[in-house]
Amino acid sequence: MADPAETQKRALRAQIRERRRTRTSKQRDEAAAAITQHLVDLASDLNVRSLSAYLSLPDEPGTRDFLSWACDQDIRVLLPVSREDGLLDWAPYDGEGEDVDFLGLPAPTSELLGPIAINDVDLIIIPAAAVDRTGMRMGWGRGYFDKTLGSMEGCPPVYAVIFDDELVDTVPRERHDQPVNGVVTPGGIISF
Repeated sequence: MADPAETQKRALRAQIRERRRTRTSKQRDEAAAAITQHLVDLASDLNVRSLSAYLSLPDEPGTRDFLSWACDQDIRVLLPVSREDGLLDWAPYDGEGEDVDFLGLPAPTSELLGPIAINDVDLIIIPAAAVDRTGMRMGWGRGYFDKTLGSMEGCPPVYAVIFDDELVDTVPRERHDQPVNGVVTPGGIISF
């Protein structure tokens, strides 16, 4: 019998994927511009010198312009590279080389640093399907970021990037799920 939380997550993820697919390119571009400015503000307010983030996919809230800005500011950027064992390696990003990992997700082409490289960053920016108003994050079901965050002792601030309508009252929760410190949406920065 399926776990009720997992069944609820599956249904919510399907709704969110459909909403993301039906956004127009104009809506995505406007959202990406606003998110970029809010991420710049967040990184500047926190005086970030190093961060981990991810290369957004076409239907996701855009992170690429922010990553270009960070590279131009000489902020050290680490991006995740998925591993078959469910962990994430990290690789430096300079705004140039890009490939895909074994899951088909965008990844840098630079040298892999291993899972513990993230321990030295000042800010973690992660994807999410939805986040609730207490900071509980629902990812896309693979658990990579939950494992990473759950294994860190001195975790810096963690912010998820989502569209405004993906900040919801509650998300289904399982024991392994990890909360975030805040969200960045087209509408602004919300800290929990």
